[in-house]
Amino acid sequence: MHDVYSEHHAGVFSWLRRKLGCAHNAADVAQDTFVRILSSRDALLRASDSRGYIATIARNLLIDRARRRRLEQAYLQELSLLAQDHEGAPSTERLWATIEALEQICQILEGLPARPREAFLLHYLEGMTQANVAEQLGISVRMVQKYLVQVLIHCQQAQN
Repeated sequence: MHDVYSEHHAGVFSWLRRKLGCAHNAADVAQDTFVRILSSRDALLRASDSRGYIATIARNLLIDRARRRRLEQAYLQELSLLAQDHEGAPSTERLWATIEALEQICQILEGLPARPREAFLLHYLEGMTQANVAEQLGISVRMVQKYLVQVLIHCQQAQN
């Protein structure tokens, strides 16, 4: 994998920088590209054209990023229109900061196994009790507690 990264990173980064017009965004997408490759290493090994495979992943990430940005912009515009009618509503900037924070949380949680992530989301986002989470997932309350601790430790390590 080190050889693949060494051989292709500079080219992917340069291409992304030209497409995005920003070195920081290009570095982020390039990193995401190689993270995706790491998670599907077997597919890379089976690919007859590693350069094409890497380019396809980078291109798909750019498309995903553009879709997410368009969706975020449409959402923020709609919220801005609604906020004009309601006194005390959060500003567009505040909403944007919230969305960025949620994106960071999503990225951190993507690095977790499915069960701990699901337990965390059910408990903290859905507001379910640990007993309800255990019942829904078909596991013990003690296992839910272990999952929650695992996720919190993972989040703390991701911040450092």
